[in-house]
Amino acid sequence: MPHGIIGWLLIGLVAGALGKLIMPGKDPGGVIVTILIGIAGALLAFYLTPMLGIEVRDSTWQAYAAATAGAVVLLALYRLIMVRRA
Repeated sequence: MPHGIIGWLLIGLVAGALGKLIMPGKDPGGVIVTILIGIAGALLAFYLTPMLGIEVRDSTWQAYAAATAGAVVLLALYRLIMVRRA
């Protein structure tokens, strides 16, 4: 599945939903922002995994795991930043 940027964008949609399941709670911005953070997390995983020496481009479950991890990290950072702003 993860052939190029389009595949990672689609994985990011799922990763955003999985990130929300892993980190439930009230987010400033709602479901749409969470999904966008999931897409950003997937793109982050797309660019960082080769730098870390991890090849996930040909394995779907590894791509979902990397994208979900990226989404969870970005969601945690987003919550931290938004709580400090308020």
